Amino acid sequence: MTKKVGSKAVFYVFLAAALLWMAFIYMKSAETYQQQSLRPFLESKLSEQQLQHFPHLSFYYDGQWISWQDPINAIEFIIRKAGHVSEYALLALLWSIAWLAKPMRLNMALGTSFLISIVYAATDEWHQTFVKDRTGHPIDVAVDAVGILLAVVIVWLVMRHKTRLITKRKG
Repeated sequence: MTKKVGSKAVFYVFLAAALLWMAFIYMKSAETYQQQSLRPFLESKLSEQQLQHFPHLSFYYDGQWISWQDPINAIEFIIRKAGHVSEYALLALLWSIAWLAKPMRLNMALGTSFLISIVYAATDEWHQTFVKDRTGHPIDVAVDAVGILLAVVIVWLVMRHKTRLITKRKG
C-alpha cells in the first residue's frame, strides 16, 4: 500500500511541476522581444576582440539570414534556440516522470509526454502571434521537438537500463 501512495504523491508533485513549468513558458512567451532581448547584456560583456574567436557562420532560418556580420545577433539566436530545446526537454521530463508514477506502460507514458509537450509547443508558438513584436514560427516547434525527443529518449534509455538491472538481479 505504501508504494501506491508514494507513486500517487510523485504523480501529483510532477504534475504540478509540469503545469507550473507550462505557466512559466506561457509568461515568458507573453513578453515582447525587447523584454527578452539579450543584446544589451551580450554587448556589455563581449568585446570586438572576443567576438573574433567565435566561429564565423551564416545560414538561413525560417527565411531570415543569420550571419556573423552581426555577431551579437548570431550569438543571441543560438542562445534563444538552445533555450527552446532546454525548456521543452524539461517539460517533457516533468511529464514523463509524472506519467511513470502511474500504472502505465513505458511507451504509453513517454508517448503521452511527447504528445502533451509537442501540442503545448505548437500552441505556445500560436500564442506568440498575439504578442507585440513577437512571431510564431512553425520551425520553432521543430526546435522544441528536438528537446522533447531528447528528454523522452533519455528517460526511455534510463528506464530500459533500470529494467535490465532488475531482471539481471532476479536471474
